[in-house]
Order: sequence, then structure tokens, then C-alpha cells
Amino acid sequence: MSIVELATRAKEASLKLQGLSEEMRLTALDAMSKALLTHKNEILSENQKDLDEARKNNLSASMVDRLTLSAKSIQDLAAMCVSVANQKQVVGMVVESHTRADGLLVQKQRIPLGVIGMIFESRPNVVVDGAALAIKSGNAIILKGGKEAQYSNRKLFEIIHHSTASVLPEGSVSLIETREDVAEILKLDQYIDLMVPRGGSALIQYVKANATMPVVAHDKGLCHLYVHADCEVDAEAIVLNAKTQRPGVCNALETLVLHEKFPHNEAILSALKSAGVEIKHPATEEDYATEWLDKKISIKIVSNHLEAIEHIKKYSSHHTEAILAKDPKVIEEFLNSLDASCIAINASTRFNDGGELGLGAELGISTSKLHAYGPMGASEMTTTRFIVTGDGHIRK
Repeated sequence: MSIVELATRAKEASLKLQGLSEEMRLTALDAMSKALLTHKNEILSENQKDLDEARKNNLSASMVDRLTLSAKSIQDLAAMCVSVANQKQVVGMVVESHTRADGLLVQKQRIPLGVIGMIFESRPNVVVDGAALAIKSGNAIILKGGKEAQYSNRKLFEIIHHSTASVLPEGSVSLIETREDVAEILKLDQYIDLMVPRGGSALIQYVKANATMPVVAHDKGLCHLYVHADCEVDAEAIVLNAKTQRPGVCNALETLVLHEKFPHNEAILSALKSAGVEIKHPATEEDYATEWLDKKISIKIVSNHLEAIEHIKKYSSHHTEAILAKDPKVIEEFLNSLDASCIAINASTRFNDGGELGLGAELGISTSKLHAYGPMGASEMTTTRFIVTGDGHIRK
């Protein structure tokens, strides 16, 4: 099948998906969840092929981490499908309503975007996340994963396709695999309503430069955490969680900003070293501009919160910024001075995640502002339209 034929089929499916009942969406998600568990060993076998190739090609530890599936992660994916199913209905819901003085009823209704294209790297779990959220939000989705996860992606797509075939229109979920496919699909704005790139800067810039349809980018996560002098929460525990729980993900801490008068600075640095983190202090301009995705961290010492804010402004990727402080005025100034999809107050940067924020899952974390900002759940994959109901009304 050609890419144009595949996109045409997805467009046709999207028109049918909008009218699919919520009960049918839930049936499809339940079938996906059960199929993932039934075929767990097959998934792990295919994932092992990808891991063997990754090690043969000397991919980084963080890349291998993002690529790895386990029995637990498959169980988590199955649970995610159930969690997404249990989210509030979004398709067809009336979110605003008012009646004019002349009796004309004006309503705003939530509807799918249509066809979403998603290009991503490394993480095979995104195949399931994307498919589940597309089903819940009534969209057709075309997925393109990285070649480093080709065996895993193919198997997961196969499972999704077969488990939902009796419920969803043909073409609801599609998979493409080559760079040539990507180049072609970016031209098909007459069929695809939104493109979502999720990966490294090179991928993001390529899609932005070549896509003919709107793009919502999941760009790099150069996340900062500022510890103010009056911090009373356990800064050491939060910093370690933000940096070391999973260093290779986009909401992991990359630059730690410390107030020079915070009394536990040395203890925090010592704890990071003990955890195997390479500390960049003093850090260079290049260090501050680097998303490490590894057990490395840049350190910045400041004399006040305004200096911290200015440093973060300079290097922020608009993903996640955090502050540990007591003074509400300092917190408020931090909140109002920085532009990021999520600001964490006295908490780890690791909470900027669709599952953690109650969305069930995420298509990605948008660092754009249009059409969404932050984790994209089912609701963020919809738009609204007006429905105007009259009784023979005419405009005067």
C-alpha cells in the first residue's frame, strides 16, 4: 500500500471514528489491554532483538533504557489502556452552553482533530500510548517509530491491529517504517490534520521545516530545579529523584541551581556524587545548554532568586522548571517569570508526565503552545466546534 493510500484510508477512518460510540471505544481499549498480556512473551522476544542490535551498534545507556521493555512495563501498558478507558468521555461532550434571549441555543462540543501523525524515537511503548489515546479521543493515528525499535514496534502494532479489528474502522491505527515514508507523509496535509514529532532536536527541526500540516513538538527537556535559601522540604531527596530515578527521560533534572546560602548544598552535591552522577561545577556555557539524558548534571550557584530566574530564562527549553522554597513571594515571582509547560513547586520535575498528572497516558509533552502545552492526553487531542440549535430562527 502506498503512503497516499494509507493516509486516505486513515482519513476515511477518522470520519467514522467520530461517530463511534463511547462503549465501542472502551471495548477496543479493553481488547488491547488483554491482548498485550496474552502476547507478553512475543513482545519481549521481539524487544530482545532490538536490544541485541542496540548493543551491537553501541547505543548509549540512556537509549537502551528507553528501548527496553519488561514484563512489568507490558503490565503497565495494559493497565494504561484501562486507565485511559476509564477517563471521562471527551468525544461529543458539550463543554459550554448558553441560550440567547431569542431562544437560540449555542453549544460548544468537543470533537476529534481527525488524523494525527506521530513520529518518535526509541520508545516502543509510544506505539501503545499513541494508539490508546487516539482511540479514546476518536482520532485516526499514523505512527512512525525509530528503526532502533523496529521489531518491538511491529509486534505491538500487530497486536493492536488484530485485537481491535472487529471494533474499529480499517485504517484507525497505522504504522509506517522508513525515512522515505516520513518525507512523503509530511506533504499530505489534505489527509493529516496534525503532526507530532517526539524525539531529539534533529528530528523536531526536520519535521518543523518540512511538514505542510500544523506541528505540535515534543522537544528536548532541559529541566532546571532551583533550591532557595529558605527551602524546608527535603531538597536532597527531591534532587536525587529528579536526576537519578530515570536520567534518560525528558523530565529528568539537567541543571541544579543552588542559592549560595542554602545550608545543605554540600550534602546535596555529595549525595549526587555517591549516586554516580558526574557534576559539572564549574559548568560551561555548553554544559548549561546540554540536555544530558545521563548521570551528569550542571550546577549553578546564585546569590538570589532573581539571578536563578534569569539563568533559567536563558537556557530553558520550556519543558519543566522547579523551585524548592518557602517564601510565597519568591514562589510567585518564579511562577510568573518563567515560561514552561509545567512548573513544579516543592516537588520533583519527574511529575510532568501524563500518567502522573491524571491523563492516563500522554501522546507527548508539548513544548509548543498551540495546540497544547504540556502532556497531551485524550482531551488535548480534540478541538471544539459550535452547535447552534434554533426553532426557525433567522438573523435580523
